[in-house]
Amino acid sequence: MPPPPQRRRPRKSKSPAESPLPPGSEGWTAPWAQIKSFRFNPAIFKSMLGPVSPDARPGDFVTVIDPEGNPFGEGLLNNLPSARISLRVLRHGPEQFGETAYLNEAITRALELRTQWLGLGTDLSTTNTYRVIHSDGDSLSGWVVDRFGESLLVQVNSLGIWQRLGDFLPRLHRALGTRRHRVQVDPEIARMEGIRGTAPGDDSSLRSERVVENGIRYEVNFETGHKTGFFCDQRENRRRLAQWTQGKKVLDLCCYTGGFSLAAMVGGGAASVTGVDLDEKAIAQAKRNANLNQARIKWVHADAFAYARQMQTNGEQFDVVVLDPPKLILSREERRQGERKYEDLNELAASLVAPGGLFVTCSCSGLLSLSDFERVVTRGVHRAQRRLQYLDLTGAGGDHPILSNCPESQYLKVYWGRVW
Repeated sequence: MPPPPQRRRPRKSKSPAESPLPPGSEGWTAPWAQIKSFRFNPAIFKSMLGPVSPDARPGDFVTVIDPEGNPFGEGLLNNLPSARISLRVLRHGPEQFGETAYLNEAITRALELRTQWLGLGTDLSTTNTYRVIHSDGDSLSGWVVDRFGESLLVQVNSLGIWQRLGDFLPRLHRALGTRRHRVQVDPEIARMEGIRGTAPGDDSSLRSERVVENGIRYEVNFETGHKTGFFCDQRENRRRLAQWTQGKKVLDLCCYTGGFSLAAMVGGGAASVTGVDLDEKAIAQAKRNANLNQARIKWVHADAFAYARQMQTNGEQFDVVVLDPPKLILSREERRQGERKYEDLNELAASLVAPGGLFVTCSCSGLLSLSDFERVVTRGVHRAQRRLQYLDLTGAGGDHPILSNCPESQYLKVYWGRVW
């Protein structure tokens, strides 16, 4: 009987650091990482990353080399196997700034935008909450910072940013006059990025903060709130809404903690406001916010679809309807299903607008393009046997800038129109 065939052990694949180094790499400024193809988007995923220098470690600030062996920019590396984004390119160009010079410049540029260009922080008695750092929009990928009064709420999605918080945060406090901060990292992102431990100076006792926006008072809960607890991106849209609600009957569908509702009532002098949301904790917070402003608003804990259908049955209509649902498209695989939800919800909401009334409809899904959002809104309105006279399109405030090579950061889209 012949001997059994010998099983060959699978050959262990070499990591980029173990692979032969590219020709000419001895002249590259280390640590470095080479990309496989020309790409100007900040995110370089694992399949797009080529070899890295043997001394490169997860979180390092590295020189980015293009496929032809030329300097392409600088960024933060995460070559851990679990990392979804292996390289975040912070700047493009052949010049080499170096870590300290670049990061200092980027933070200075972000602060100047808020304070000098936008005038935020100059009158804290009127508005003391806004975005300070907007990730890719400020060329600081993986880092979001919101100001809430004297506190900063920090969200981190990058190991490289996490490793440098001890340097970054004291500088922000000095520049803004804030005193304490709380750092949030999604557990799944922490696992993928290799983030462990506690951030320097993190104040876990910081659970809420009272703030003022456009003269309206809010309480922001950092433990139960979504994302950083309060959607600063709608600040300018809330102020604009108040210009059109004097004496009006207003419906705020998916009201969250009452931002648009309070803008309509307190800032705009609406005759009546109804705020609807499925999140019980958000409705409870909305009630507290109304009490802070001594505002009488009808709060309804209900699913927006079910509530709108009930109002249809009752023959109820409103002079102003605001529709600001949560993100309905979480991944490319859910795109078609999410578009149907947007269309259905816009059909229901448009049917509740009194003839000649104002309809404000929003989407915060970055995977839904501007043209696709317009398409689903239009189809929903037409399905309701109504017509929409578009007046304007807005988005997030200037403290949420959009980088030209990262178009998906234009996530917030707000259509304003009259319904007939």
